[in-house]
Amino acid sequence: MERYDQLYRLYEEFDAERLGAHQAFVDLFPPLDSRVALTYWEDASDELDELRGEIRDAFPGTGETYADVAAHATRDQAFAGLDLATKYDRSVNALVLDVDETLRSAGTTDNEIPRETLHLLTEFHEAGVPIVVCTGQTLENVKGFLSQGLGNAVVNSGDVSVVYESGTGVFTPGHGPDTKRLLYEDLDETVRAVFDRLRQRVLSEAPEPVARGCHLQGNEFNVTLKPNFETGSEDAVAVIDDALVYLLDLLGVVVADRVDDAGPAGSAEHDDGVLGAAAGEWTRAFYAARDPEIAAALGERGELPGEREPADTEIPDAVAAFLERVDVAYYEGDAAEVVSRELDKPGGVEAAFEVLGVDDPFALVLGDSKSDLRVMEWVAERDAGIAAAPEHASSVVLDHVRERDDLVFPAGDAGDVLRTVYALDRLVAVE
Repeated sequence: MERYDQLYRLYEEFDAERLGAHQAFVDLFPPLDSRVALTYWEDASDELDELRGEIRDAFPGTGETYADVAAHATRDQAFAGLDLATKYDRSVNALVLDVDETLRSAGTTDNEIPRETLHLLTEFHEAGVPIVVCTGQTLENVKGFLSQGLGNAVVNSGDVSVVYESGTGVFTPGHGPDTKRLLYEDLDETVRAVFDRLRQRVLSEAPEPVARGCHLQGNEFNVTLKPNFETGSEDAVAVIDDALVYLLDLLGVVVADRVDDAGPAGSAEHDDGVLGAAAGEWTRAFYAARDPEIAAALGERGELPGEREPADTEIPDAVAAFLERVDVAYYEGDAAEVVSRELDKPGGVEAAFEVLGVDDPFALVLGDSKSDLRVMEWVAERDAGIAAAPEHASSVVLDHVRERDDLVFPAGDAGDVLRTVYALDRLVAVE
């Protein structure tokens, strides 16, 4: 209990709140080209040194550690970090971070990663902790905001990796021939052909509301329809629901055309040019049975199997076997997409760890969606880390996180859990 006693003493006897405020000021508002600003910064820096010095003197041998903890973590964050240190007796040696609605949140962070969060990430980087950004976004999008937010020196340091398009590729600058690994190239020809054909047809054959209201995200492999409206808005919700129905139907047709013994439905069309109805029944039935959110979206539109003609949802074995290898993801008001089940975030993270040389990972995984949950479950099964999620995350993600360590943070405030882990990493070394 000595570490707990020391932590109680730290937050009872010293003004940790004032110390933290000075640390934040010094970190986030560096000297500017202004005599007044420079004076304020120098005064805050001097007072910060004095406050840290008082703690160093009061805790012989561990004072620097406790000063770091008090400067970066609130009392609650510090005790949460110590609980994790006691439970796992390991420091976090890798960060695995989703971006949208995790590091940044629409409506709360102006769709930008807060400066505080970016600074904390640079502190972890300086401490030698590799960073894996794990996202459904395209590589070019991620490279842009990472370079702007973290700086080119950090991004190109060799300790930052990007798992993009939910695991279709891994980009790790500074690693020669391993810098970019195209994981989708390992898929068999039939799967790749289906995705190629789907991408070719998805916009050209879309009904007018989808064609006008959506655009095709510039992925290397996945097929993702995004709204031409503000994410989460009423218009975005409506058009993505329409896009989901259309994408399921088109997937059914493309698969039926490509898979042997699928039957004639793949080429069947109504007189008005609507896609083969039976093939659409197959895919809607298949994915509605596996995803309650897809089932609910289809149900609200009267598009569940049996609610429109024909009602034959007996899926040919060859089609069902192929669909087991393909996933349809639905994000209300944000995206409808088709991805390969053989390419996922856990596989991408594993590949990133291999390139980064993280042989015995104990990672912090931050995420909000079902694809992030797979990474959380992957590290949990291997005793290879801890998981955290924003309070608006998918219910299944929140269930997992609360059951494990209850690391739930406010929307747009990933810094809260990063500070907890900062405390964990320093306190685990204290005897």
